[in-house]
Amino acid sequence: MLPAAEKAATTTETVGTPWLNMAIFAAFVAVTMVVVLRASKSTTTAADYYAGGRSFSGTQNGLAIAGDYLSAASFLGIVGAIALQGYDGFLYSIGFLVAWLVALLLIAEPLRNTGKFTMADVLSFRLRQRPVRIAAATSTLCVTFFYLLAQMAGAGALVSLLLGIHSRVGQSLVIIIVGALMIAYVLIGGMKGTTWVQIIKAVLLVSGVAVMTLWSLALFGFNFSDMLGEAVSVAKDPAILEPGLKYGLSDVTKIDFISLGLALVFGAAGLPHVLMRFYTVPTAKEARKSVVWAIVLIGLFYLFTLVLGFGAAALIGGERIMAAPGGVNSAAPLLAYELGGSVLLGIISAVAFATILAVVAGLAITASASFAHDIYSNVIKKGKSTGKEELKVAKITVVVIGIVSILGGIGAQGQNVAFLVALAFAVAASANLPTILYSLYWRGFTTRGAVWSMYGGLIISVGLIAFSPVMSGAETSMIPGADFAVFPLSNPGLISIPASFLLGFIGSKTDPYKESVEKQAEMEVRSMTGVGAEAPVQH
Repeated sequence: MLPAAEKAATTTETVGTPWLNMAIFAAFVAVTMVVVLRASKSTTTAADYYAGGRSFSGTQNGLAIAGDYLSAASFLGIVGAIALQGYDGFLYSIGFLVAWLVALLLIAEPLRNTGKFTMADVLSFRLRQRPVRIAAATSTLCVTFFYLLAQMAGAGALVSLLLGIHSRVGQSLVIIIVGALMIAYVLIGGMKGTTWVQIIKAVLLVSGVAVMTLWSLALFGFNFSDMLGEAVSVAKDPAILEPGLKYGLSDVTKIDFISLGLALVFGAAGLPHVLMRFYTVPTAKEARKSVVWAIVLIGLFYLFTLVLGFGAAALIGGERIMAAPGGVNSAAPLLAYELGGSVLLGIISAVAFATILAVVAGLAITASASFAHDIYSNVIKKGKSTGKEELKVAKITVVVIGIVSILGGIGAQGQNVAFLVALAFAVAASANLPTILYSLYWRGFTTRGAVWSMYGGLIISVGLIAFSPVMSGAETSMIPGADFAVFPLSNPGLISIPASFLLGFIGSKTDPYKESVEKQAEMEVRSMTGVGAEAPVQH
């Protein structure tokens, strides 16, 4: 086995065997497309399209939740972040895992008991429909867009590595193909097809990552300390095992870490595509069961990322990772190639590709449900649209979202996908979480409070991102030649999350309109007991 430093000098443009990589990709796409086509035969109503007819068991939904939550950021971005930044990179894993526990303890079951298809169903249960639904749909679409940026950037990085595509035009073409596949999955299969893709992907991802973890440890005699020692030796920097390699460089980076931590921990509880998964089970008991399965799989996965990240640092080295197409996001595929050659690389890359496709399909269906169900059906048509009309609008929305996400993904090439997802978490935590918590747990919450909180959190978080080093003023910015970064932090969570909570409180306290006491009481009982949540959805 060549030392990583020597391998950096001998790295070729293409990793593995391109035709084998593409054959495994094509096989996965073909199998999942068959599954989606079969699911499409039973997707006839809005309830089928948005919630899979509420026909999935807790075990199936738990696998699907893990499939939805474990995105390209989790696999490609975090492994790369740990390989290059060591301890500081692993903070992403900790943040994403703790975030899931916050979603479970505070949000999951009450939200599922209260809603039908979307987050806005919950918020409008006891508040005024029109303003709340418009605000909720707007925030859902914005969060979805930021999350899609990360997945598209990950897709471009992954396939570009496998095919040795260095040109920006070639990588852009890859992103267009991924976007087209996403649109096809959702249009054909709806939530049922998407859920089955996510179940297949979750099983493949956790199994593949487990194999890589055991294989990596086996090379060091199952001694994790030896692996860490080799990582330090290759990096020529013992700081890779210590806090502060990325977030301890200055006072600004330390504050940035606090901001990132807040965004990660509180963001998952406001992610519409994860919350929507709880509507696909028939009972509250099955919802709880699905959460247990999801926790086991998600927890195991994030433990595996620690080994894979330091395994990549020890066996590949930071120079070779950064020199590969896709940069930091190429650490996991390069490690697979190091361990098992072209075959393992092809399999793991197909799994990563499956990860991206499953997550973008889930995001697309959430965004389409939000627009068609909340804006079109309940605001424009005032609840008088037919199921067929709503489905038609939802499918048109999927196409529009697909095109917008493709364009955004082309612009986000080269960014660490874990970092991009952290931005989506910040927007979700700012625009959605305060409103959901207030709505479920505070009787004094009003429509004005909800609207101020959602729009305020959304505008502040997106505005701070626009004027941060993410967009301009640094070599890694999306617009590297410009410099209008007046906000020094890369993540807006530290400012935007407290501001959104404050706006919700002030808005409610100054609202002269008093909400229905009966509706508040009904929502409280329903959210805690699930009474009424299991009734068939009328459309």
